[in-house]
Amino acid sequence: MKQNTILAIAAIVMITSCSSREKEYVKFGGFAQGTTYSISYRDAELRNLKPQVDSILRDFDNSLSIYNEKSIISKMNSNDTSATADGYFTECYRYSAEVCNATDGAFDITVGPLVRAWGFGLKNKDKMTKEHVDSLLRLVGMDKVALVNGKLRKKDPWVFIDANAIAQGYSVDVVARYLERMGISEYLVEIGGETYGKGLNAHGKSWTIGIDRPSDGNDAPGADLQAEVRLPNGKALTTAGNYRKFYVENGVKYSHIIDPKTGYPARNTLLSVSVVAKNCTYADGYDTAFMVWGLDKTKAFLKKHPEMDAYLIYSGKNGAYETYATPGFEKMLIKE
Repeated sequence: MKQNTILAIAAIVMITSCSSREKEYVKFGGFAQGTTYSISYRDAELRNLKPQVDSILRDFDNSLSIYNEKSIISKMNSNDTSATADGYFTECYRYSAEVCNATDGAFDITVGPLVRAWGFGLKNKDKMTKEHVDSLLRLVGMDKVALVNGKLRKKDPWVFIDANAIAQGYSVDVVARYLERMGISEYLVEIGGETYGKGLNAHGKSWTIGIDRPSDGNDAPGADLQAEVRLPNGKALTTAGNYRKFYVENGVKYSHIIDPKTGYPARNTLLSVSVVAKNCTYADGYDTAFMVWGLDKTKAFLKKHPEMDAYLIYSGKNGAYETYATPGFEKMLIKE
């Protein structure tokens, strides 16, 4: 649900061939959540599951899209007492609370009022002063909300939740689980650049994912790659960056990634973070937290959490690109 602008894209690299294995693969794509999606899977019956996937994504949008006025999350934000959480909302909320707690609030879905005020949401940018930022900070924090018997309880009616930084990853997991239920065990699901892969591709090899170079204005996913990786079986890869959704005002660059602690756009040397985790929901939530934290705190966190791998691109001396990869991610990199 990264409306019209994708935070970061992992370009899917696939080579066309006419092998017998490839003939068993179904490939289709479409539009969802203000971006594109693509799916490839191996199915001896060659079933076209696009109508079912589109239906799932429409239901998902009706639950968690802040751009859909009739969605459950929109009704809850507008204090509609008739709004009751469905399964999508409930699970996404629980994941959000878990990642928020694990990152000490660096990831927080209640940052919505600040995202909108800085001009990255449903309305035009406010005139941002320290007093205005401070007033909005009083609405931020998952201690301000609770999900009780399907109802969202708010300590202040002006609290606004925005799950965009995790919902897209979660939607990938939802579609992947559907494919599993259909008996499909080799597939790649990509929505807005967030990916989850299992099994092998049409050439009998690991799924290959490209990571874009984080240069300002790089709006052509896959055209300028920083790295390519072999995605481990049953893992997700997501990327967050500050190079696609931003604006410059009075010579200052303002990113869409807002620090829930300060109320201001995060400013550090990190340009792009790619995270590999056991599911796409976790990867999507943590990549945002890492962009907020910056290089050193992220590296320290990753050393304590070997269950996750990451590839960090940051601005070094004289603005040159520098990278850091966890040992696990280093093994995934395709080196010429």
